[in-house]
Amino acid sequence: MIYFQLFWAFFISNILGYGGGPPSIPLIQNEVVDHYKWMSVKEFGEMLAVGNALPSPIATKLAGYVGYQVAGVPGATIALFATVAPTAIAMILLLQFINIFRSAPQVKAMTQSVRPMVTVLLGTMTYQFIMGAVEGIGWMQTIILSVASYLLLEAWKVHPAIVIVAAMVYGYIFIG
Repeated sequence: MIYFQLFWAFFISNILGYGGGPPSIPLIQNEVVDHYKWMSVKEFGEMLAVGNALPSPIATKLAGYVGYQVAGVPGATIALFATVAPTAIAMILLLQFINIFRSAPQVKAMTQSVRPMVTVLLGTMTYQFIMGAVEGIGWMQTIILSVASYLLLEAWKVHPAIVIVAAMVYGYIFIG
C-alpha cells in the first residue's frame, strides 16, 4: 500500500503542479506533510533547502528523497517515476496539438488564472517555514538568517548554494 501512496502523492502533485517545480512544491508538501505525515514541516523545509542547492529539477529531488525515506530504493524509484510520468504522458498525448492551441484565448486565460493560486500556495508555504523556524530557533536567529540571506542573495549576488552552506555552518556553530 505504501508504494501506491507514494505513487499517488507524487503523481497527483505533479499533474496538478502546472508550470514546473515551484508550483509543485506546495502540492508535494501538502501530500508529504499534511496528508500522509511522512515528515514534519521543519524536515520538509530542510529537505527543500538542501535540494535547492543541488542541480536538477527540484520535484525529482524531493521525490527521490521522500521515496527513499519512506520505502527505500523501490520507494524512490516509484516516487521518481510518478514525478516524471505526468509530463511524459502529456508530451506524448498533446505534442501534436501544441501549435493549434498555443494562442487560444482560453489557454491564455487558464495560464493567467493559475498564477495567483500558485502565488498564494508559495506564500502559505513560506509562512509555515518561517513559523517553523521561529518555533525551532527563535525570532532573533530567524531574523539574522533571513536578513543575511537576503543581503547575500540580492545585494551581493552570492550563489544560492553558498548561502545555504553558510546558513548550515552558522546553524552548526551558533544554534547547535
